Amino acid sequence: MEILMKIWEYFATNILQQPAFMIGLIVVIGYVLLRKPWYDVLAGAIKAIVGYFILAVGSNGLVTNFRPVLSGLKDRFNLDAMVIDPYFGQNAVTAGVEEVFGKGFGQAMILLLIAFIVNILLVRFSKYTKMRALFTTGHVQVQQAAIAYWLIMFACPFLLKSDIEMIIVMALVLGLYWAVGANLTIKPCQEVTDGAGFCLAHQQMFGVALNYWLAEKLFGKKKNGKEVKKIDDIELPGFMSIFNENMVCTSILMLIFFGTILVVLGRDYLTENGFLQEGASMVFYVIQTCLYFAVYLAILQLGVRTFVTELTASFQGIADRLLPGSIPGVDCAVIFGFGSANAVPLGFLAGFAGQIIAIVALIVLKSPVLVICGFVPVFFDNATIGIFANEKGGIKAALILPFISGLCQVFGSALIAGWVGMAAYGGYIGMWDWAVVWPVMTGVMKFLSYAGIVVVVIALAVIPQIQYRLDKEGYFKMTEDYEEYKEIKARQKSAAK
Repeated sequence: MEILMKIWEYFATNILQQPAFMIGLIVVIGYVLLRKPWYDVLAGAIKAIVGYFILAVGSNGLVTNFRPVLSGLKDRFNLDAMVIDPYFGQNAVTAGVEEVFGKGFGQAMILLLIAFIVNILLVRFSKYTKMRALFTTGHVQVQQAAIAYWLIMFACPFLLKSDIEMIIVMALVLGLYWAVGANLTIKPCQEVTDGAGFCLAHQQMFGVALNYWLAEKLFGKKKNGKEVKKIDDIELPGFMSIFNENMVCTSILMLIFFGTILVVLGRDYLTENGFLQEGASMVFYVIQTCLYFAVYLAILQLGVRTFVTELTASFQGIADRLLPGSIPGVDCAVIFGFGSANAVPLGFLAGFAGQIIAIVALIVLKSPVLVICGFVPVFFDNATIGIFANEKGGIKAALILPFISGLCQVFGSALIAGWVGMAAYGGYIGMWDWAVVWPVMTGVMKFLSYAGIVVVVIALAVIPQIQYRLDKEGYFKMTEDYEEYKEIKARQKSAAK
């Protein structure tokens, strides 16, 4: 048993928690199952791994580049508050779980393993479960396993008497959440990408599905029956036509919004905290910092194009041989290479505005839990939602829905983190699903005990069954043959007229 644990720990540390190598492994397995020659397998794995590294450079650059803005807002307004960010949330669990519950953090990694097996089994028996998505985003799984570990122990203290019972219940709930959540994003992703063959496996899966549906229902049709204009369909007059170019639009928007914040923070603050070198030009520091947003976004999109092709092509082997009809769930940043590029900065800024307003409201209302926005939730949640909202509801949806998302992230995180005790340890995950969906599930399990666990499990399991019954003819064709799926949709639309 000890040998097996060491093997698992090695695999979890070096592959499962390193999404680039996890993606590379999936590509290798897929191409081997497709009986590709060894040199094609090697080339595909290298391109997938390098592509993910490029994506990571872009993502990390975005986070690092805007650290002075977010830390400055905290320091300038003397806020002693909880940070909503996946890494702060994971650190809070690491710091406090043993003190609060008397359990070690190591069990969260065992939870991750068993929950991943649950996800695989649910997809393997998709004929019955109707779940078609494999969650492959390893670093996100680690973060979510940590937070779920805390939330479920808080909700179900009666499980603490038996480690085996506790881990099994946790793994069932978390594994179902991964499979069901990723499955919910299949239709939005396939429609936005025209059948690229992936879905999202991240922190806002339910949020994407709900906002995609809301965008269509609330904003998708004009009163005269015409389709709404998406961001890229809007022709701007005169000098404003420069905003049609994504790189220019992103750069100017960042200069206006974040440039203003940096100027307000001032040279003294930026110099004292090491963000601006002594004697350097403040003007060019602001310009460089804001323009780097466009640089890192371009790098991220290059990484997406590099590895998605290999992943989706190779995954066909896994789908054909091991997990019929399945597709991989990947990082939400992948969607930035599709849809409207300008929806990314607009969704981000709308969500940021929502978060700031919500934080001000917490301060005014003298909330016992104050929140500092982290870059990961405010950017990756809201930019992602902006892309999907724009696809179905145009520019109004791309601004309004991410704004509401920003409000939900702050209010929901403050509520759940204060209730379960994580706020005292300085962080909470803060992403859409964990600020909206998981507080509801935690409350159900807390107040209904064992019955609450049953309710949550059944509710999650029923969701894909409902999806299937709403579109029996096209449900599996959506992942197996997207061109045929589009023909089915066209026939259904013609028959409805």
